[in-house]
Amino acid sequence: MALDQPPQSTVPRSVVFHARDLSKTYSMGEIQVHALKDVNLDIYQGEFVVLLGPSGSGKSTLLNILGGLDAPTGGEARWRDHDLVGADDAELTRYRREHVGFVFQFYNLIPSLTVLENVALVNEIADRPLDPRQALALVGLDQRLDHFPSQLSGGEQQRVAVARAIVKSPDVLLCDEPTGALDYETGKIVLAAIARVNEQLGTTTVIITHNAAIAGMADASSARNATRAGSARTRCAGEPARSQAVSGYPGHARPGDHDRAGGGCRHVRLCRLDINL
Repeated sequence: MALDQPPQSTVPRSVVFHARDLSKTYSMGEIQVHALKDVNLDIYQGEFVVLLGPSGSGKSTLLNILGGLDAPTGGEARWRDHDLVGADDAELTRYRREHVGFVFQFYNLIPSLTVLENVALVNEIADRPLDPRQALALVGLDQRLDHFPSQLSGGEQQRVAVARAIVKSPDVLLCDEPTGALDYETGKIVLAAIARVNEQLGTTTVIITHNAAIAGMADASSARNATRAGSARTRCAGEPARSQAVSGYPGHARPGDHDRAGGGCRHVRLCRLDINL
């Protein structure tokens, strides 16, 4: 079985997420639904990874397991040296609170709070928060601080959700169909904001989508400021027949641009998650 190798760069990268033979089966009476089957995946520090797959391929299930929102029925899942499979509820709660930022398809903003208040609310539970104004400036909304969600477009509301996710300075940003409720052009703006967070803060970022057009745009636009050694061949681990394949495609790079946060090379991957056979 082929395993991932770290991207070749001047600065060694550590594995942030490590999954091996990951499976998830839902029981519905006598029916067994195999959402994930033997998935192998490594995600490295500072990467911008897009997981592309059709509806029903297990993308959200995989993201929820990586984010500590769900538990697999088999296999191994780790965040750095932390076992996500064996962790209890209190440990997973602490993991989510301290290390993970979530962005979902629906914005879930509090309508009675302003943009600034929606983002600042998270600071109450954060150990090392950003200034909410800084987070909103990163997503291009520093001129909308006193507006309410009802006064914003869908794309603007989603960018508020991104700012809310990053204001606690998470180690990883997990985005579940963040452009699913948006048109293509608005989706590009939201993805550009997420890519800017990855570039400027060095936050390891995983986006899942079923939209090949959006995924292709994300891979190209986020890689504009990326650089990789020409010999680097990082792939998501592929699986043999009758297991769930996760095939990886490195993003394009422009020599000379470096990750601002870590001084290393940013690495972009587009991975395809196929439906179980």
